[in-house]
This record gives sequence, structure tokens and C-alpha cells, in this order.
Amino acid sequence: MIQKLPLASTAPVLIVGSVAYDTIITPAATQEYILGGSASYSSIAASYFAPVQLVGVVGHDFKKGFIDRFEHHGIDLQGLKISEKEKTFFWKGRYHENFNHRETLVTELNAFESFEPTLPQNYKETAFVMLGTIGPDLQHHVLDQLNGPAYIIADTIELWIDIKRKELEALLPRINLFTIDKREAMMITGETNTIRAGHKLRAMGPETVILKKGEHGALLFHESGLFSIPAYPVTEIEDPTGAGDTFAGALLGYLAAKGSTDFATLKKAMAYATATASITIQAFSMDRLNDAATALIEQRVEELTALTQF
Repeated sequence: MIQKLPLASTAPVLIVGSVAYDTIITPAATQEYILGGSASYSSIAASYFAPVQLVGVVGHDFKKGFIDRFEHHGIDLQGLKISEKEKTFFWKGRYHENFNHRETLVTELNAFESFEPTLPQNYKETAFVMLGTIGPDLQHHVLDQLNGPAYIIADTIELWIDIKRKELEALLPRINLFTIDKREAMMITGETNTIRAGHKLRAMGPETVILKKGEHGALLFHESGLFSIPAYPVTEIEDPTGAGDTFAGALLGYLAAKGSTDFATLKKAMAYATATASITIQAFSMDRLNDAATALIEQRVEELTALTQF
């Protein structure tokens, strides 16, 4: 089992999303059939802060070593369905020079195509929930299964904005925190200014919005004010895949560990999320985040604190 951070909670978090195989091509290297998917990154990141309940689907070809990795992080896999007839969701992509552009080469949904998340009974009371980048109709389906009050974080991708905008917009009043890429925020709102886009998203329903800006950090929009945090200054990047999912998972885990979602806690959570995401991008898949990340997360939070103080 991994060593958790000193602030770690005993209260679990629930993460619903994709578990996948990725093949990643970068200017320096290629890695084939590595562990990917939004729920995988979010779950590994959150596990440093709180116990994790994972809901997803994989195929009959899913590697036992990846199951072992989840279990090494103490992740509860009652909600991970294994399809006996289908293969695991597969994505192949190429990053170009300086990682400024990513090209999708292959997407094979496989078992994920018919995925309908069903929560085990003991998951339905979980107080902190992450809806990964699954379709908004499935995100609604998860929310309909929850029994008690929960703090809901949701993410999305460009595809759902294009083809399921109405369902996505109906989701926003049902969630507490919306994490979204800067470009996708502008797509939804029609705004060309980041600040206006963030405020407009809040007006669409969620009490809190976080705009992820990649190498330029993140912006928090909250009723108590606006907060900005830079990215941790990483000089060597191997694979930026999953950085946003890592950020969201660590954010969720930190909030659960503190048992609070006020403005001050959200700001501190963003520091831990930023530090955790910076570790992910320094190796393919979750290879660097997988082990011995506890001290490194704390160290990078301290460095971020020093970096942002006047």
C-alpha cells in the first residue's frame, strides 16, 4: 500500500469515468498499451488523500498488473466492471514539438461504448463525488443513483460540448464544482475572454468553476472571489496526458480529507492538485505518480507557496 499524506481522510471519494489503454507518441519516445483513462488518473491522484471507490468498465484483455496497481493504492474496485465479450477502451495519440498540439490517431470505445455506470449500494452515500469525462447523460445517471447529499465535481471534453450540449448545460445546476479546460470554457460560453467565460459558467449553475490553463496554471471562480495559481515550473515533460484528470482527482481527495469546501480550502486544494499534476507529466501514464509521491507532493506544495507569496 502507498503512504498517504499526513492530512489523509478515512472518508472515501467516488470517481466515475473511463479506464483505458493508451498508446502515446511523443517527439522523444513511444509507449504502447499503457494505463490511461480519466478515472485511472483521478483515482491514483485522489488515493494519496482519501480512500477511493472507482466505477468504470474494462475488457477481458485488461492487464492484471494494472488491477494490482489500483489495489496497491487501496482503490475499491467493486464498481469496476469487466466485460467478458469486449476489449478495453483504447486511445492512441501523438504529441508534436513542445507538446503544444495533440493529435488523436485511433479511438476504439470497445467495452466503454455500452458503459452504463451502476453504483454498488455502499457507494451511493459517498459525500465527495467526481464525474469524469463521460457523456453528460451518464453523469446525470450517476447523480440519480446517489442517496444522500454530496459535493459533486464534474469535468467534460470538447466532444460532449459538440454533440450533447443540452444535456451538459442541464448538468451544471446539479453540480458544485465544474473543472474545464480554458478552450472548452470558451466553446460553451461563446466568450473570448477567460475571466468572462469563468463568470458566465458560474451563472449557468455550478457554485464554483475552475478553468484549467495547462502550463499557465488555473483560475478559480467562487462567490467569495477570484483566485489564480501558476503551474508548477516543470522543465522536463515526458507525457502530459491525464494532467487535468490528475488535478481533479487530487483536488477532490484534498477536499474530502479536509471535510471542507470553503474558499480558503479550495485555494489550498488547488495547490495540492497543481503539485500532483506536475508529477504526472514527468513520466508516461501514472508511472511517476504511482509510487513514493507523498514527500514530493508536499515538497512541491511548499515550493508553490513560496513562489506565489509577495
